[in-house]
Amino acid sequence: MSTDLENFHATVSHQRPDRILYYASFTPDLERRVREHVGGGDIAEHYGFYSPVHLEPPRREGAKPIDYSPYWEGQDLPEGTTFDERGVAMQPSGFYHFWGYISPLRNATSLKEIEDYPLDDFSNCDFGRWREQVEAAHAAGRVASVFIGHMYENAWQIRGYEQFLLDTIERPAWAECLLQRLAEQDRILAREAAAAGADLIRCGDDVANQRAMMFAPDTWRRMIHDRWRVTWAQIKSARPQMRIWYHSDGNILPIIGELVDAGLDILNPLQPECLDMDEVHRRFGGQLTFDGLMGTQSTMPWGKPGDVRARVREIIDRYGQSGGLIISPTHVLEPEVPLENIDAYAEACREFGAGSV
Repeated sequence: MSTDLENFHATVSHQRPDRILYYASFTPDLERRVREHVGGGDIAEHYGFYSPVHLEPPRREGAKPIDYSPYWEGQDLPEGTTFDERGVAMQPSGFYHFWGYISPLRNATSLKEIEDYPLDDFSNCDFGRWREQVEAAHAAGRVASVFIGHMYENAWQIRGYEQFLLDTIERPAWAECLLQRLAEQDRILAREAAAAGADLIRCGDDVANQRAMMFAPDTWRRMIHDRWRVTWAQIKSARPQMRIWYHSDGNILPIIGELVDAGLDILNPLQPECLDMDEVHRRFGGQLTFDGLMGTQSTMPWGKPGDVRARVREIIDRYGQSGGLIISPTHVLEPEVPLENIDAYAEACREFGAGSV
């Protein structure tokens, strides 16, 4: 049987893989129930999920994180608040796995505050360890993957959602300063991933809702896409065979062509509730690998096991006949998804995806 790594390379080259790759992820509560359901073992192994090795920034022993406490002095934060690696305060929302964000620069009054906000330059990392991890992943037949980050999403989390959107209109220099600094962070990780021989770069931003883009196309193009385009060009220049995976929820049909032109290889999650997938496949199926398509607002939570099996077969029959397809739920699976639907999903992927393309 071919390995995940071999099937991945065949898939993204639009060649016939021995089996179609598939996977799923879960909210913490559902993951606990799934683990109990499969007898306490490894979930990915039990279901046969595609399971890349995700490389994290390899911090040197004793490395200290950036101290963001000055941004929170004297503030009364809710009980249970934690902080992410960029100093954003995160408070439990009480709704599944979702967090409420409190932005450290929400009250900024000058561009200098944006310029001076401390961001990680990864100088406390030993990236030589990535090469060893990539070699170990390849020896095990697995894909080596690096998530380089979000840009727009990290920007609004640092600045505040409304404040950042207002910046794009009223103070564009502020928005572009923060986006550029985050893009430079992404490029550090991308360069190191290329040097280590990784197979896959993951990145993305949710830039659309169910019906349309969140931005005017010119704003998206100037502030966000042009920066991803430069980052992706650097990746392809350093390691042409490395694949680029991009995530955005929602109806992003108006921008898919520009993502392809910029060098995108794999698009996720392609929500069937938002997109006409036949049109997307007709226009871009020969240029992109599709990752997703299994509806988490429809089939997975509300269908029966037979509906899940039928949808998996439909996806493979319509979009997986010449490679270019990785099947996954279009979002992390929530607690309302029945365990029997997860079983049916994995069984159908194995049955219909083995030797059927």
